[in-house]
Amino acid sequence: MKNSTTAVLAAITILFSVNTITANEIKSQINTEDVIASGELQSVFDNYFAVKDALIKSDAKTTSAKAASLLTAISAVKMDKLKSNEHTVWMKVVKKLTADAKAISSNTDLKKQRESFKSLSKNTYDLIKVSNPDQPIYKQYCPMADADWLSKEKAVKNPYYGSSMLTCGNVVETIK
Repeated sequence: MKNSTTAVLAAITILFSVNTITANEIKSQINTEDVIASGELQSVFDNYFAVKDALIKSDAKTTSAKAASLLTAISAVKMDKLKSNEHTVWMKVVKKLTADAKAISSNTDLKKQRESFKSLSKNTYDLIKVSNPDQPIYKQYCPMADADWLSKEKAVKNPYYGSSMLTCGNVVETIK
């Protein structure tokens, strides 16, 4: 009887151990998928910020080059790696993101680049809002340009006017 009880207890212990290991493996797999999904869009976001920074410097040539890199990042996104809420928004904005990046990259007229950047910012905002960024992202607004943009820094640096009105605008939302 004692051996039977010991055997049953040993079997229960093994089952609990196996379940715990399996649960930890599943949890690890889910966390890895989350990292992959946010990483899938990270290149798009990084390239958006590079375009914004070039516009702040009023450098049309660099803006064009950074927008070409953004275009490459957009086309490299693997939709099957996105989380479902990211995928839904991605499907709504991908054509417009692509069109705006093309318009900016194929142009060296700052005024036209900045006009396309308005739409690019709106669609990037929709995407970044659902992707839960690891660091705060600031949505900023310039009343003179009647336009928004996104920034990693809280300090306002206006991409629509560059050095002529660098600090025109304010933070209207913090995305966390």
